[in-house]
Amino acid sequence: QVQLVESGGGLVQAGGSLRLSCTASGRTSSRYAMGWFRQAPGKLRELVAAINWMSSATYYADSVKGRFTISRINAKNTLYLQMNSLKPEDTAVYYCAATTKSGVIIRRDEYDYWGQGTQVTVSS
Repeated sequence: QVQLVESGGGLVQAGGSLRLSCTASGRTSSRYAMGWFRQAPGKLRELVAAINWMSSATYYADSVKGRFTISRINAKNTLYLQMNSLKPEDTAVYYCAATTKSGVIIRRDEYDYWGQGTQVTVSS
């Protein structure tokens, strides 16, 4: 089992930046592909970005390309999401997720472990 804890959310003005972190604990000896998802009120949970174990491949949703950067430091069991040029439509609860599948995982149902989420609110 792996436990994931997100941090770094908050309230920011449009155009601002935030960096989310996700720290893993438990069975961290396995190699996990990871991702960041978000869910706005009344909407489905959507993939924002994903990264493979070696950080050699990433995926970004079109809505965040060029603004968000996903990264990880495996030695620290930590995943990051740097969010720049934030827009009001980025407002959502952000979740990190992990899977034992290899590669960059895009499907939500292929993730095995989820954090509790952190709120990001972007004011206009």
